[in-house]
Amino acid sequence: MSELTIRWAGPGDRDAIAKNNRATALETEKMELNERTSLLGVSAVFDNPSRGFYLLAEAEEKIVGQLMITYEWSDWRNGLFWWIQSVYVDPEWREKGVFSALYTYLKEKAQNDPEVCGLRLYVFHRNDIAQNVYTELGMKRPGYNLFEVVFADE
Repeated sequence: MSELTIRWAGPGDRDAIAKNNRATALETEKMELNERTSLLGVSAVFDNPSRGFYLLAEAEEKIVGQLMITYEWSDWRNGLFWWIQSVYVDPEWREKGVFSALYTYLKEKAQNDPEVCGLRLYVFHRNDIAQNVYTELGMKRPGYNLFEVVFADE
């Protein structure tokens, strides 16, 4: 396997990240995301870093994996949870440690940041493969159910 490099994404990665987000939505939830909306959504993170950040895994001079972090303040813990979202691993690179490398890098950064109290993610209930990966990495189900109301469906 080629060597993986983990790096922070920048605005020049916007198109690739949005494309990967669309691929993930289609594969995991059979949802077709609007191209313009997905590009604007990714751009919004770069335009306002308080919304989050992206990490990328690269090999052979191409992006082979990504994830986004958003923030949740916990008054119970007086700290931030970093929420892992927009996870993508190129199909040719699955089962080669790409997500594990991203997660390990992220976890180290989070543990060294005194404001961060933990990592969280949500996963589509039928995405058994991802759930198994997260369990193998030591993540646990906290016992919460997720509820939502969505005001835009694009």
